[in-house]
Amino acid sequence: MTKLSAGSQAKAGYYFNLSSWDIHPVPADGEKLPGEAGQGWIAIPTVAALVLTPVLGLAFLMFLPFIGFYLTIEAALQPVLRIFKHEASELAATMSPGWQPGEAHLTGKREEESKNVESQGPPADDLDALAREIEAKRQEKK
Repeated sequence: MTKLSAGSQAKAGYYFNLSSWDIHPVPADGEKLPGEAGQGWIAIPTVAALVLTPVLGLAFLMFLPFIGFYLTIEAALQPVLRIFKHEASELAATMSPGWQPGEAHLTGKREEESKNVESQGPPADDLDALAREIEAKRQEKK
């Protein structure tokens, strides 16, 4: 099978468009294939064109009502789904943790909290009590 792109010159025969499922007859050599850039055409034999034409028409007639029902149902459900999507995004925003990118959560306290603790220092009473306890244990060992 010869694959050509839209706008290229083709020999006489029948060509099948891969994107729009069209069959285009080319009556004379050198005629350009229709379509936008990037569309592909495949050269098909005359017998295949005679078989494909009614099959493609029948497929169109069979699926056209289903496509209409699908589009109608989708258009009717779109506002309802939009309401649920909006409510879900609001709920997710309230439930999400208050993290900031680049902030380390598993390494301890935040910077501001750790600076406040360092500037205050440990309570003097606790240090004095600990120093007395250490001194008492040293005296017991001697």
